[in-house]
Amino acid sequence: MPMTDHPQEMSDPLRLYGEAFASRLLLGTSRYASPAVLQAAVQRGAPAMITASLRRQTAAGDGGQGFWQLLQALAVPVLPNTAGCHGVQEVLTTAQMAREVFGTPWIKLELIGDDYTLQPDTLNLPEAARLLVRDGFKVLPYCTEDLVLCQRLVDVGCQALMPWAAPIGTGKGPLNPYAMRLLRERIAVPLIVDAGLGRPSQACAVMEWGYDAVLLNTAVALAQDAVAMAGAFADAVRAGRSAYLAGAMREQDSAQPSTPVLGTPFWHHP
Repeated sequence: MPMTDHPQEMSDPLRLYGEAFASRLLLGTSRYASPAVLQAAVQRGAPAMITASLRRQTAAGDGGQGFWQLLQALAVPVLPNTAGCHGVQEVLTTAQMAREVFGTPWIKLELIGDDYTLQPDTLNLPEAARLLVRDGFKVLPYCTEDLVLCQRLVDVGCQALMPWAAPIGTGKGPLNPYAMRLLRERIAVPLIVDAGLGRPSQACAVMEWGYDAVLLNTAVALAQDAVAMAGAFADAVRAGRSAYLAGAMREQDSAQPSTPVLGTPFWHHP
């Protein structure tokens, strides 16, 4: 677990499957300009976990060993994912291989139903999650903001969920704020916004709604200055969490004076 200079993070840890993490930011490891940029961005953002794809690890040949050594050097817990899987059996096989390669029971469950939008296969996702949970995995399923789907995932044993804000890599921010707020109100397990965030202000907003963490990749990796952007998102996540805990004022339909007027003299002009 990365160290932090922010006391609030230590007193208000992110808890997933009984484990505590100081940070509420998770970072992906793909599409960075270079391994050095990735390393600096992770150090600046100080995430709770970094995601990695088994397919990238195995497809890179000798380069995959260098990538794995970099992940180890970062000293941040690795969250393997099943990116690119289109069937339940493919998910199970990939997850089991990832557990052996990365030496962890954690898995980000990705089961893609549409190659164009990369939308999760919502019909088969609960079954894949059920089988992984039964096999001893700590499953973090990438899903949509659909309330019924998320409840089904909780019912099969998922102790945390990763709903999207918008399709992967779009940077559009929350496309359905009503559904996302409703989801936060109705689902009791930790919710990590995964996919679709493009700006730190969007990350701050979902944290203000009560979401527990955010996972970012494209928004950081493709920024002009990925290291600075990792820091900006880390700061935004902390600000949003602080605002949520502080309790934001309710919106009003009419103006409310910030200065009390009781007892204030009124002067009448002739």
